[in-house]
Amino acid sequence: MKNLISFSEYSDDEIKGILDLAIDLKANPEKYSKALEGKKLYTLFEKTSTRTFLSFTTGITELGGHYFNQKWEDSNFVLGDTVSEVKYLCRNVDIIMARLKKSETTDLFAKNSTVPFINGCDNTFHPCQALADVLTLYEKFGTYNVKLLYIGAKNNVFNSLIELLPRLGGTVYGLTPIVNDMGVDDKFYEDIKAKGGYVEVDAHVSSDEFKELAKTVDAVYTDTWVDMEFFNNPAFAKKKEETVALMSPYQINEDMLEGSKAIVLHDMPMHIGYEISQGIVDKHMDTIIDQAENRRHAEKAVMIKLLSE
Repeated sequence: MKNLISFSEYSDDEIKGILDLAIDLKANPEKYSKALEGKKLYTLFEKTSTRTFLSFTTGITELGGHYFNQKWEDSNFVLGDTVSEVKYLCRNVDIIMARLKKSETTDLFAKNSTVPFINGCDNTFHPCQALADVLTLYEKFGTYNVKLLYIGAKNNVFNSLIELLPRLGGTVYGLTPIVNDMGVDDKFYEDIKAKGGYVEVDAHVSSDEFKELAKTVDAVYTDTWVDMEFFNNPAFAKKKEETVALMSPYQINEDMLEGSKAIVLHDMPMHIGYEISQGIVDKHMDTIIDQAENRRHAEKAVMIKLLSE
């Protein structure tokens, strides 16, 4: 039995198989309308979500299955032993997706689950988002061999992107002045750099150098500077102010992308006026929504693959 926590346990062929299936699922949905008939998905949310909830629940429904959703605070995970709760879940459903705050909890779920378990996002990895991202790149360019400039925090999305795209032949340029709380250390980044396909951009790059780099890539990707759990949290106000001051020179706006033909990606939710300007959002909205929609197709492929093991 296989889980999806990150891409470390997947071969290149397995990753391409998921993506090929996602492409066919999107093009021929009726062909798969009974692919998971009678299968039951349990979704658990310790972190809030719009896209993860909607993409998984509509996805399993479109495949002929059913879903059962629960918030962490409404479950007995807040009261009881995690291991026994996980084992109970597995007696009732065929597959589990959980969006959790800490990778330690993700690992505990995966270790004790007797049905396939999907990491719907934790502080270390966001594999389903990365699958949707590379699927979007393939749709736009007809290849995975693209150059992508990521601007933002070293976070779960970034980790999964650099773990995935270089293995498909692409290159990620990472401009990441801030580092979020994560379950990986410098060795993770050094190992990926050593394999090729990940280039770390000097955080002190000038605006002119930044603009020149943007002209050489196929896509520019930005993410929220402040984790959405803390964005409106008064207790985090000082840290938010410091982060915004540090990151403001790297906002994706019309000036920074002048002369660039790159498409713009954002995993949402967007904080317009912070990491990205309204004008850039307006210009690239269709692409950003394509990217968000592709979460559903990628996740449907993941569920079919895991349940066919």
